[in-house]
Amino acid sequence: WLKPFRLKSDGSYVGACPPFRGLSFQLLVMKTLVQEESIPVPKGIKISIKSKIVEVSGKHGTLKRDFKHLPIELYLANSGHEVRAKMYFAKSKQLSMLRSVCSHINNLFDGVQKKYEYKMRLVYAHFPINATITNGGGTVELRNFLGEKRVRIVNMLPGVKVEKSAGTKDEIVVTGTDIDLTSRSAALIRQSCLVKDKDIRKFLDGVYVSSHGTLED
Repeated sequence: WLKPFRLKSDGSYVGACPPFRGLSFQLLVMKTLVQEESIPVPKGIKISIKSKIVEVSGKHGTLKRDFKHLPIELYLANSGHEVRAKMYFAKSKQLSMLRSVCSHINNLFDGVQKKYEYKMRLVYAHFPINATITNGGGTVELRNFLGEKRVRIVNMLPGVKVEKSAGTKDEIVVTGTDIDLTSRSAALIRQSCLVKDKDIRKFLDGVYVSSHGTLED
């Protein structure tokens, strides 16, 4: 009474199969009952977690991050010396957000302890790019890109400063405590000097990130 059948790519099947006719076949995905990740809180850092809003304070200021959009449980353990993230009944791909949350919180720790730094080089073949820092490090003005007269004004995001490198020619340094705001500020500078209507393999002028990381104490 059970005749062979073959599943097609659209979910239907070829061949007669009376006992299972009209039934849909679903792939069973295993769920994890509970999964937990934890990270230690470094010395000299104050942290508070309330309603999945994490606030971290250190010698370089205070940072806050909201994780309310994630279906996780976030709390302090071990007398406030450890941050734990927990998730119930999650599939394997959903479990990846636990490690992501821990990485984001580690970035907050590094930001208030050491600050983030993005070094950028002014690259040109013929027309020298001229960078001027104004507004107390809050704005950079770029002139003479590919010989253009237009002045490119790039404002840094809140809490981010830009300055000229002391030891290297044609280099600017973007620093800040928040890794998101610092990297986005560097991206705004990079995107302000894009070559248009030319072969970008030949015309390599621009402002490029040469290195990034935390500041050494």
